[in-house]
Amino acid sequence: MQLESPQMNTQEESVLRVDIYALLARLLRCAPDQEVLAWLSELDVDANANASAGMAGAWPVLKLAAQKTSVLSVEEEYQDLFIGIGRGEIVPYGCWYLTGSLMEMPLAHLRRDLAQLGFARDESVKEPEDHIAALLEVMAMLVESGDAHLQKTFFNRHIAAWFERLCLDMKSANSAVFYSAVGELALQFLTIEKTRFVEVN
Repeated sequence: MQLESPQMNTQEESVLRVDIYALLARLLRCAPDQEVLAWLSELDVDANANASAGMAGAWPVLKLAAQKTSVLSVEEEYQDLFIGIGRGEIVPYGCWYLTGSLMEMPLAHLRRDLAQLGFARDESVKEPEDHIAALLEVMAMLVESGDAHLQKTFFNRHIAAWFERLCLDMKSANSAVFYSAVGELALQFLTIEKTRFVEVN
């Protein structure tokens, strides 16, 4: 994978962005299974020669982390980090980072925007909509739609203000090994996206 290669056209770049948003959402929704770990372990990181320096460095670290872990280990790590007993080391919700509590006003604003975009919560999903995985899933769909203004608006309203703290928490958490690498990739990618949206009119 590479990002923002000089040889990459707009359509190819959009497909790659969708894929990275979807990958991060998958890793943050639940622990990776053997199929995902195997795919990450075999990433062609040499393709990153034209990527930004941060992204180029993040992919090999994630590849190595996937090679060094196991399904059981990463499941335990995910449990300790994001679920825990009562709660995990990290609370991956926008409200938590923005207000220090869950189910606060930022969630109401998010639900309003999701309704306007035509997104409805799946009844089988117990987590509030401001879980980082859900937000990244929405971004994947917005990028796929091709509407740069909607992407910018959603990202800036619901992700930009807190993703850096979340990623840094993932990188430094006591239980984080594999997810330290996920945090670095998320930080580098979402920082590029933040810069992109500053430039979007």
